[in-house]
Amino acid sequence: MELTEKQLQQLVGYVELLDKWNKAYNLTSVRDPQQMLIRHIMDSIVVNGQLKGTSFIDVGTGPGLPGVPLAIVRPDSHFVLLDSLGKRIRFLKQVQHELGLTNIEPIQSRVEEYQPDIGFDGVISRAFASLSDMLNWCHHLPSSSGKFYALKGVVREEELAELPDGFLVDSVTELKVPELDEQRHLVILSLK
Repeated sequence: MELTEKQLQQLVGYVELLDKWNKAYNLTSVRDPQQMLIRHIMDSIVVNGQLKGTSFIDVGTGPGLPGVPLAIVRPDSHFVLLDSLGKRIRFLKQVQHELGLTNIEPIQSRVEEYQPDIGFDGVISRAFASLSDMLNWCHHLPSSSGKFYALKGVVREEELAELPDGFLVDSVTELKVPELDEQRHLVILSLK
């Protein structure tokens, strides 16, 4: 992936802010900034090539993962960053301000209560919930041609078999995150 100097500076700036705020707000269990680059930044942007469209919602974004890193590497896309905790949204508004990210929109809401005006091209989650819960809670968020993108560690066959009616698994792709020796997968789903 080719990144501009500005994008690299924004990614590093994001890690610096995450490290600084983490000390007071406990935003992530990862404490080492070098590990944040691998476990949060690389682990988020590794899916960039799989995403289709320009409007996305990152549900249960936490401190902005994967939404903030993806917004940095996809400056022409728009990302709604949805989380129910005020401290995370305050952090994301600070990130938005300090890094000059005009393509993110932090919103405090529970996912089942959030009603967008128009559907999204992609509904993204990372370590958010089971696939079944994700689809039940987020079914109202994509456009008719929109996709669900679930970033998972291990994907269990039982989880794929327990999907609610009305959804199809488009693909399950194994992801390789540099310097991370753990399983990572992207499950792409769509409405039937």
